[in-house]
Amino acid sequence: MSALRKERSELSRGKRPCKLCQEKIVQIDYKDAFKLKRFLSEQGKIVSRRISGNCAEHQKEVTLAIKRAREISLLSLD
Repeated sequence: MSALRKERSELSRGKRPCKLCQEKIVQIDYKDAFKLKRFLSEQGKIVSRRISGNCAEHQKEVTLAIKRAREISLLSLD
């Protein structure tokens, strides 16, 4: 295996850092519907952590914020 090919395979194995951790977001606000729409699919379903790239802690906060925003009709259910 060439050195370049080995470097590429080692880089691809690493985990992606959480986007919210990179931006140093401490708390996710349920009133900010624009940010929450990033974590919804076209059908209005919450995108999984594997797809969105969130860590477990931030994914739980995102899920809770989306559910709260839906409750007061900031986000639609469809």
